[in-house]
Amino acid sequence: MEIKNVLVVDPLKGEFVGDVQYEEGLIKRILPKSSTSYEKILMPGFIDPHTHGCRGIDTMHIDDEKLEKWEHFLYGQGVTSFIPTTVSAREEEMIRVSNMIEEYMYKNSKTSVAGIHYEGPYINVNKKGAQNPDVIREASTREIEEILSPKVKLITMAPEINGFYDVLPALKENGTVVSIGHSDANFEDMKRAFLNGINRITHFPNAIRGLHHRELGGLGAGLYFDFSLEMIVDGVHLSPEFVNLIYRLKGAEKISLITDSISAAALEDGEYELGGLKVNVTNGKVTLSDGTLAGSTLLFNDAVKNFKNFTHCSLRELAMVSSYNTAVALNLEKVGRIEEGYKANFVLLDRELNVVETYLYGERVYQI
Repeated sequence: MEIKNVLVVDPLKGEFVGDVQYEEGLIKRILPKSSTSYEKILMPGFIDPHTHGCRGIDTMHIDDEKLEKWEHFLYGQGVTSFIPTTVSAREEEMIRVSNMIEEYMYKNSKTSVAGIHYEGPYINVNKKGAQNPDVIREASTREIEEILSPKVKLITMAPEINGFYDVLPALKENGTVVSIGHSDANFEDMKRAFLNGINRITHFPNAIRGLHHRELGGLGAGLYFDFSLEMIVDGVHLSPEFVNLIYRLKGAEKISLITDSISAAALEDGEYELGGLKVNVTNGKVTLSDGTLAGSTLLFNDAVKNFKNFTHCSLRELAMVSSYNTAVALNLEKVGRIEEGYKANFVLLDRELNVVETYLYGERVYQI
């Protein structure tokens, strides 16, 4: 099988016109051309490591049928890997959701579901955002060992809570990446976490301590140290100028696009539920009754286009923030590049960056 005469965009090799041959789900050969003429852009399939749901589907209430529908909807967004994300919940709820997702992945070997992301409950109640305060708690080794499985790729925690450092060995042994989020950590707290190997921040800088010139806080620490940053690039959580500022300061190598989407994504405005809390969607903006932001209705293809518009980055850099950086950070094997030996997971876009076709393991799973 072959895709011919496209602008190939690889996050490491750059951009060039060529043909891409693939078989048995893997990229076999890449044939660069001297031509500069092309109609479509071929990029690594997008990866969303932080999404709570869409189109009425919510991670906390999914079953096989809903997860399959979610997966197929995201193909239309160019997403070939995504990580369903929980909210703060009781231990038994976390285990139930984790078991369901793990079983789905075992039954479907060629799935875009790439694991599980626990967002909470081991966070700071003072920075809870739209998390349910009734289930937020300190971390314990016993509970962490109960909720972990090989498919738990990511966990969002606050480094200042009790038990944070006690559970790090178990998380490391499981291969689970720890991301700082919903945290009121000061600069010294963030420094200690970074020196202990924690180098990622969830939906930066939402729900962390802000910047002050005498106490840099979580925001300042994210810029000062070599943290990698998730960003919700919807124009609501972050202004275009802020996105551009972080791009200038950190570079594309340290940014990963996420949606943080909830079940209301791709649906009409109205009242919805998130983790047992009522949320309202008005003009696509999701809030609690007190105005607190509560996830997003952002779709991934829009995040990609927004980042390009806000920063004027290169397509190579766009492939980094939309795929490669997350693949490397979360140890997702053989995805995130247009390179021989990698999975034939890619997205074909027009010049305006609209998704035209999506391929998973070399199979076309979406066509406009």
